[in-house]
Amino acid sequence: MRRMLVGLLAVAGVLAFTPVAGAGSSWVQVGADIRSGVSGVAVVERSDRRIDALVVRDNKKPGENRIARLTWRPGRAPAVEPLAWRGELPVDLESIDPVPGRPGEYVTLASGGKGFHIKLESGAVSVLGTFTLPAGQPGDDYESFALVAQRDRTVALWADRGQDARPSTLYSAEFDVDDLTFGPARSVTFRAPSPATHVRHISDLDVTANGRLVVSSASDPGDDGPFASAVHVIGQLADGPEVTLLDKPRTMATYPGRKIEALTLLGRSGDSMLLGTDDENLGGWVRLS
Repeated sequence: MRRMLVGLLAVAGVLAFTPVAGAGSSWVQVGADIRSGVSGVAVVERSDRRIDALVVRDNKKPGENRIARLTWRPGRAPAVEPLAWRGELPVDLESIDPVPGRPGEYVTLASGGKGFHIKLESGAVSVLGTFTLPAGQPGDDYESFALVAQRDRTVALWADRGQDARPSTLYSAEFDVDDLTFGPARSVTFRAPSPATHVRHISDLDVTANGRLVVSSASDPGDDGPFASAVHVIGQLADGPEVTLLDKPRTMATYPGRKIEALTLLGRSGDSMLLGTDDENLGGWVRLS
């Protein structure tokens, strides 16, 4: 891990541009109703011509899809293949992230704090184990989880989404993938500079190779919107694992009309992203930015 000063200088350098509304490509629909939104996304494989990803859905009832495989060649309509879920059935999945150094393995988290270690198979995922997050604050509602390889260990980050006057609480801790256990958790609180109303301060998060923390924030006034979202750089992950927030978050882009709940950075620098939305009655959408 580079020293924190190097990381913070990288933050300043990457963001030396004027924020724009909806920068990048256009939104592409991948789900048509409230049961087919995108609440989390993780890339399986990527090339210049194709993105292969997993998306999770926040469905709660038996028989409703929990996870799907997204195959997208930019310029064409994405293909979405619902996958079978083998093992304990989750309720309200909100995030998914690859396990570092273990191809085909992922961790996905439900809003109540229960996590699932899963393995991708042909047409399905299988549950390898489950865990519960360390105790947080009363009322925590989790929408994000990320795993980071840091020297000879794995670090987990997760966040309560917050709501309006209640800031998000962002947690970090060492994570043992074999035992599915956590070291001592640390926390910081964060308020998004935008959107301004009905705001969930952290709706997803990811970390660049040099430790920059990037989050999405979303406005959700109800199942029919109108929604709005923004993506911000908010700080740095260093050894410890310590999270240091910037004095003022830096907004990378704003996205009117969409409720971003899924964000994954592409490439080591994190200068491009795959975004996904759970727009409730308006379905699910993805875009490259």
